[in-house]
Order: sequence, then C-alpha cells, then structure tokens
Amino acid sequence: MLSLRAFSRSVPRTFSRSVALSSRSAVRPLSTIQKPSFLQSSWKQLARPSYPAFSTARILREPAGEGDVELVAKFEEELQHEKASGLEDLDASVQNVKYLLENGPWEVKDVPGEQEVILTRKFGNEDIRVTFTVADLQNLSEQEDFDDAALSDELDYQHQPVNQSRPSGNVPSHTEDRVAPADRELDDDLDRDLEPSFPARVNVTVEKPGSGALLIQTIAQDGVFQVEEVSYFNKSDLAHAQTAEKDWARQSLYAGPPFENLDEDLQSYIERYLEERGINAELANVIPDYIQVKEQKEYVRWLENVRNFIAA
Repeated sequence: MLSLRAFSRSVPRTFSRSVALSSRSAVRPLSTIQKPSFLQSSWKQLARPSYPAFSTARILREPAGEGDVELVAKFEEELQHEKASGLEDLDASVQNVKYLLENGPWEVKDVPGEQEVILTRKFGNEDIRVTFTVADLQNLSEQEDFDDAALSDELDYQHQPVNQSRPSGNVPSHTEDRVAPADRELDDDLDRDLEPSFPARVNVTVEKPGSGALLIQTIAQDGVFQVEEVSYFNKSDLAHAQTAEKDWARQSLYAGPPFENLDEDLQSYIERYLEERGINAELANVIPDYIQVKEQKEYVRWLENVRNFIAA
C-alpha cells in the first residue's frame, strides 16, 4: 500500500518534469510556432491524465502482527503464574498487612493503579498522614543490579586464599585456607537470616488547625524509622505539595538541618514524639510488607491491561 501511494505521488511530478524538459529543449522563435487549432486543443484536453494526484481510496485496516498471538499467549502464561504463586510467596507480608488494616488505628487509602499509599489517623487535635510508594521497590531492583556487580568483584578478591602461593611463589597453601562445605552452608543460612529489609521512604505530616504542619521525612527499614529531616510550614498544603506549584514553593523555603546534626537528646525526643503517634517499630515493619504486596497486585493488573490491549 505504501508503494502504491508513493507511485501515485511520483507520477504527476515525473510527468510535469518531462514536459518541462521537453519544452526547454525545443525552444523555437515565436515566428515559427504555429497557432493551435480547435482540434489540437481538444486533443490536448483529452490527453490529460484522468487520475487524481493523490489517492482518495480508504485505507484498509492492517491485519494483526504475526507475533501478536504469541505475545498474548506469553502474557497469559505469566499472568497465570503470578496469580497462582505471587501472593503465596508473600504470605507473611499479606498477614502483616491484614493485621494493620483490621487492628491498627490507621485508615488506608490505596487506589488500584496508583503507586502511592496514604495512611491517616487522628491524634487529639492533630491530623496525621503517612505516605509511601511502591516505586521504592522498583528503584531498589535497579540499585541492586549495580550493587551486585560491585559486590561480586569485591568478593572475588576477598575469597582468594591468604596463603595461596602464586605460580611463581614458593609459599605453599595451608589447610586453613579451605572451608568445609557444611560450614559454608551454615554461613549462608546466617546471612539469609540477617539479610536486611529494603529501605522504604516514608513521609509523615502532622497538622494542627490554624498552626500549619510538620513534614518529617524518614526511611523505614528493619523495624526502625530513621528520621532524615524535620520541616515546618505555616501553610499545611505546602507540607503535602500535591501540585508542581506547591512543590516549587516548598523548595524555596528553609527545610531545617539534617536530623543527624541535631543534639542527640533532641533527636531522642523527636523520635519519642513520633512513637506516641503510632510511627513506631510495628509500622516500620509493616510498610515494607505493604509495598511488596501492593507491587505484586499492581504487576498482575499491569499484565492484564497490556494483554487485553494487545488482544483487542
């Protein structure tokens, strides 16, 4: 179809070029040119091309790509696998999230298809809001790829026997350089038990009517909220910064010093301030679990949406 359109567009241009070239090559004095008769002018009108310069035919719908069927089948295979085993692998995380929803003081706003999760509660005259996102888990996988490559190079260097002689050396290797397989398995089990959870960025806002709001930026990992920064805003909407304008206005304000630069006693009082409002070890353990469960659900939803689009 593309070649036909190209041909239909090129024919009039070629025809006009050939007429122009022939007219230039056959230039004669005006006195020698005969005036066209009535029959000649009629013949020239009949000799004009009867087709339009551009095709007006309807463009037919192209058939589905050859690989569409196989792609849909692959999506279906992945979808069935994730539905069968995805949440089963996260059973402990699912139970922790269920406990939070049923027994915790928090109201959860979790919109299907969105990355951000919002927890809210009342504490006296304060409105407390905790937000986190599944994007932290996706960003972590990219960082792990980089860290694994660097760690692999480091381990290759560290695992070289200390007393192992080089090809040109005279120092023999000793038995203490070798580790028994059973000891290796025990070390691997200990490493897995001590493997830290992934860091989840959590923003906490505390609002009071007519008094503005605090924005406390933290990292939840291994059952601990690590406070990074505490900021005050006289307008509560700046603490949320749900629009680009609000975010820009917030960036121009003084956000406070890094938390680790504060007096140690002041740090301890701020941490207790958060614990009294439910920002505690229990919540720090549940949030990474919630992120993993939601990311799994969103992945299944993504598989369904893309499969349905390609198959439509």
